Amino acid sequence: MIDPRETLREGDALLVIDVQNDFCPGGALEIPEGHKIIPPLNKWIAAARELGVPIYASRDWHPERHPSFEPHGGPWPPHCVQDTEGAAFHDEVDVGDAIVVTKGTRFDKDQYSAFDETGLAEELRRRGIKRVWIGGLAQDVCVKATAIDAAKAGFETHVLPEATLPVTPEGGAEAVAEMRKAGVTIES
Repeated sequence: MIDPRETLREGDALLVIDVQNDFCPGGALEIPEGHKIIPPLNKWIAAARELGVPIYASRDWHPERHPSFEPHGGPWPPHCVQDTEGAAFHDEVDVGDAIVVTKGTRFDKDQYSAFDETGLAEELRRRGIKRVWIGGLAQDVCVKATAIDAAKAGFETHVLPEATLPVTPEGGAEAVAEMRKAGVTIES
């Protein structure tokens, strides 16, 4: 595992993806052992804060009748419904002063990527960001979509494997292959 204090520098940003109660054990769409990514993420968050690297925390923030929910034709059980405990950031992830990126609010489509119609790419460019570091949940859904979109937007993109977990191991392996094909660096 790389040391964030020796790695992060000016022109970097840390993206913490969807570490919300519904994606952690006991949640509506839990990632098995999803809470285990929190200590490594907190290490990166602390280092970013110490070094003045901006931190962005994305969240799913779905309306009750979101099109991604099974009752409305989607593939997922209802999760991260606006203003519910399930939509809250996990209380152990230290995102208190992070800039929150809200996604998944549309009634006509889902938004897996933190870059999908959120203005995040423009925000990062305005701040002179060239390189992004990504961790969170789930590796094979929102982390993958965010990392691929970051690379497409021209950012040097790194995913922290110790700070992300997939919905399924098979999905995780496929996601790693897709991200690498898109030019994303999967750190070791």
